[in-house]
Amino acid sequence: MEFLGISWIEWTGYAAMATVLISFLMKSVNKLRIVNAFGCLLFVVYGIVLEPISKPIIITNVAILVINVYYILKNK
Repeated sequence: MEFLGISWIEWTGYAAMATVLISFLMKSVNKLRIVNAFGCLLFVVYGIVLEPISKPIIITNVAILVINVYYILKNK
């Protein structure tokens, strides 16, 4: 399935990239972590659906996601 000549897998990667970039525009560190965690989750999905799967993308973003979730929960 494609949209504008780009596969849904690539769109997932672009959405992940944009979300992580946008997270750094947040003034609140907690908001940054929440948006960044969502971007990391998208990157994990992207790494899984790539053929072949990309372990470096998955491992890095799972680690960052865990760190973000830890600090989000710690600051509540």
